[in-house]
Amino acid sequence: MFRRWLPLEKPSFILLGPRRVGKTTFLKQNYKDYEYITLDDFDYLTLAQDDPKAVVNGKTHLIIDEIQRVPKLTIAVKYAIDESKAKIIMTGSSKIGLLDSSADSLAGRIKFIHLPPSCWGECDGDPTHKIFEEQAPPLQIKKANREISEFIKYGGFPEVVSQKTTKAKTDILKNYKNTYFTRDLAMISNLENVSGLLAILNYYVISLGSLTQVSHFRNEAGVSHPTAQKYLNVIYQSDLGFKLLGYQYGPAKRHLKSAKSYFCDTGIIEALGIDCSQGQKLENFVISELEKRRKLGFIKTDQFYYYQSIGGSEIDLIFEIKNTVYAIEIKATKNPQKKDLRNLKDFAANISKKTMCYLFYTGEAYKELDGVKLIPIASLYRGV
Repeated sequence: MFRRWLPLEKPSFILLGPRRVGKTTFLKQNYKDYEYITLDDFDYLTLAQDDPKAVVNGKTHLIIDEIQRVPKLTIAVKYAIDESKAKIIMTGSSKIGLLDSSADSLAGRIKFIHLPPSCWGECDGDPTHKIFEEQAPPLQIKKANREISEFIKYGGFPEVVSQKTTKAKTDILKNYKNTYFTRDLAMISNLENVSGLLAILNYYVISLGSLTQVSHFRNEAGVSHPTAQKYLNVIYQSDLGFKLLGYQYGPAKRHLKSAKSYFCDTGIIEALGIDCSQGQKLENFVISELEKRRKLGFIKTDQFYYYQSIGGSEIDLIFEIKNTVYAIEIKATKNPQKKDLRNLKDFAANISKKTMCYLFYTGEAYKELDGVKLIPIASLYRGV
């Protein structure tokens, strides 16, 4: 495992993230004095179910892997932290049942931290620049543009990134589809209809960047409305996908509130083998790379949004930091024109808060056009 950009935390926390992103490896590398147990082990699983206190009693430094399998174990963890001053780190591949069960018992005592798939360039060393404040080195931009297509296709799951050949990357992603993205995910989430889950995932690809209409997923997958909603929640709560909520300001009639959905990593698209447009892939790539950095703590905001007015004016990504609104458009063009900035300009003119407008584009130069900062998409490489 290459060195991840996740800051080290102590003494106790829950590390959340999809399977195969390296949670266990990260903890074993960085917390070598902690005893390790996993609830994937049947003996520990049954012990945790039958006698949760026995799992933690007498432990001063402990890692518990896959805590979501027995959420009530968090009560025993709370007791050990409070009474014995134990240092306990937990991992979870799904938030289903976990946050509700642990929220009260661990509130104020432990942090929830997310480890996403690796950021673009994370395997090549430490960050080199801040995306919104600094410029990446010119030669690095050129290098990134040569490599961007491959990273968009195969994504940032560490096991995939570390492979030397495209065949090896493809084989691993196919294996993910046949195991983790379907069978294992269904098992983690207590889902019986694996084919229905796969149908939901396939339509998720097709609808990337569009408004998430549960009725459309229901029709495409041939399941009931509650089942379609449940399966979508499984994708979100396992951190394989995430939602952008509709950004709200001024009168409610001026914008849409429905959510949009994206994958946490574009390698999932390749794994599923379902085609979507290059524009969808590029949009998912940029937004998911920024979402990774948000989860790692580099972009200090609690939530990402999109904006779409009733009239159809749309902005791909919006977030707020310290009363400043960041509005971002993504364009697959090397030569942006003023017409490409229209939605950003209109949005900034109609909002009362300070607004910073950015256009991510496929060129190489940092520019400013009509008050909008143009940033090369290649700046995401080793940027935070």
